[in-house]
This record gives sequence, structure tokens and C-alpha cells, in this order.
Amino acid sequence: MRLSQLAATLLLSSIAFMPVHGLAADEADPVVATVAGVEIRASELKLAEGDLDPQFAQMPVEQRRVAALAAVIDIKTLARKAETEKLDQTEEFKTLMQFQRDRALHNAIFKASVVDPVTDADIKARYDKELAASPPEEEVSARHILLKTEEEAKAVIAELDAGKDFAELAKEKSTGPSAAQGGELGYFTKGRMVPEFEAVAFTLKAGEYAKEPVKTQFGWHVIKVEDRRETAPPEFDAISDQVRQLVMRERYGDLIKAARAEVEIDVLDPDLKTAYDTINQQK
Repeated sequence: MRLSQLAATLLLSSIAFMPVHGLAADEADPVVATVAGVEIRASELKLAEGDLDPQFAQMPVEQRRVAALAAVIDIKTLARKAETEKLDQTEEFKTLMQFQRDRALHNAIFKASVVDPVTDADIKARYDKELAASPPEEEVSARHILLKTEEEAKAVIAELDAGKDFAELAKEKSTGPSAAQGGELGYFTKGRMVPEFEAVAFTLKAGEYAKEPVKTQFGWHVIKVEDRRETAPPEFDAISDQVRQLVMRERYGDLIKAARAEVEIDVLDPDLKTAYDTINQQK
């Protein structure tokens, strides 16, 4: 995965916890507590809820809010203590604050330029584009009877020619793991089975079995095709969230590519430069 795609994937899981602006603070974002005169607003509780351990997700809403409030009170209490000890004046803290500021701005432009503009129509258009680029494949539903020798396989074919039921013979004679299911393998497309097996399976009509046994690395197979059909595309509703993620990753890639073109980037560490350039050259 390219760096821009990885960054977009990580961002999508956290973007929902960015604060909401533009509303009257006193009305839409009331003060719920104070610590040493410093206000704690409802918006901070929302942010804190996003940082709670996943186990809190199973708790009732009010219990989550109380847990979030306790966390914010503890944070602000220790923050005041840290200020009295001048920990906010250290170079380490200043570096951290600069990074946090840059990350927050990065998230803000990601939300404004990538997440928010995506519409349902964009998602449907991308879905349709994927369908057009991926025509349906033929798939078959087959059964097989796996045997150790060619002679055993030919004897089974003779029994089939005499009218014996394929599934019953599979249960009785097959050495494969599907024997209990009557040799049923379900539907598969080309490329899913070993070449020797599928080369024969895809030549058979529905209801037809091979008149000659097929040898593979697993043994000798007697093959019957139950059905043939074209693969059905996934329903839009079933994968719309994944398509949305795809659209946002692509738009993030375009955004970061344009932004990088506007600044000078110089990786000074030779090993990091080599690795960074290699990753960004990957398609």
C-alpha cells in the first residue's frame, strides 16, 4: 500500500471525532463542568468518548458520558499541575504540540476536501465504473470423487455409466474431504482449482460427468458439473461503504500529490530517502 493510501485508511477511522464548528457555543456546546475555572464543554466529552477503550462502546450512553467526563477532568487536573511545573515550556512538549497542530490541520483539510464532498452519486458512479471494468466470469458448480488409482477411478465411472448416483458414490468411495457432502465443491471460477481439474470441469455441461478420470497432485478425480452460470456482481448496498472508502483513498491521493507539488521535500537520511522513494514509486 502506498503511503498516501495508508494515511487515508488510518484517517478514515478517526475523522468522525473531529470537533464540529460553526454553531453558537453556549447553545450547541454547553459547559458541563469546570476545573480550576477552566471550562469543559460538551464537545470535549464527545472527543473524549472517541478515545475511550472499546469496551465502553457496550455501555449505556450516560455511562459513557460520565466515563468521558471523568477522563477530561483528570486530563485537565494534571494539565494544570504540569503547567505549574513548567512542563509546557520544555522543547519536547513544544515539539509535540507542533506535531499535534500539524496533524489536526491535516485532518481538517482531509475532512473538508475529501470526506465531506463525497456524495451518494459519487459512490454509485464509482460502483458502476468498477462493474464496467469487471465483466462477469463463468463459474461452475461441481462434485468430484477422489481416488488413489486410475483403475479405481475408471471403475467408478463404470458404475456411473450403469446408473449409480454420483453423490452416493462420492460418500462411499471418495478419499477427499468433501466425501461426506457427496463430493460437493460448490461454485468456482477459473483459477480457483488446480489446472488439470478445471481444464476438464469447464468443458462439461450441467449434469454431465467426465468419461475419463483426471490426474492431479491429489490423486485421480471423477468430475461432475452440476450447474454453469455467470458470476453475479455484488449488490451496491452490500459494498457501498467499501466503495466510499475507495473513493476517499483516491481523492486523498490526488490531494496529497497536488500538495506535495507545491512544497520542497528533502529527506536527508539516506536510508529513509531510499525507502520513502521506493514506496512512493509503487503503483
